[in-house]
Amino acid sequence: YSVFKMPVGGLVLKIPVATSEIIGLRNIATAEEADALIEALAEMQVDMTSNWNHRYRENMERLKSGDLRAVAQVIKGLTQRDNERGLSNGERKMLHTARQILISELVLSMGADSREVETKLNAAMLGEKVG
Repeated sequence: YSVFKMPVGGLVLKIPVATSEIIGLRNIATAEEADALIEALAEMQVDMTSNWNHRYRENMERLKSGDLRAVAQVIKGLTQRDNERGLSNGERKMLHTARQILISELVLSMGADSREVETKLNAAMLGEKVG
């Protein structure tokens, strides 16, 4: 088994090595990939439909994909929507979950603590220089 403990939330997973590829387990992003993602956040464009049901479904698919860029799109899109119109309880929970997913992986990739990563993420979302 591969044992994985999420840095944020404390979830522990035990995954049989033989089935890891079948279930879609992938290596964590490298530090370079993590830095590139954070830098790309300020310029990232996200198109979200105004229909709540469609938007929720699209965002759920992005989260399930396991792609960090897709997770970042969910965060960026829902944050923008929250600033413009506010979020429903379901979307607010989805935003929280997406942030946990992204921050957890970035903590592992960058070898940093969650507060440091969250500060970088917040700055990037606001278009500020991340250093």
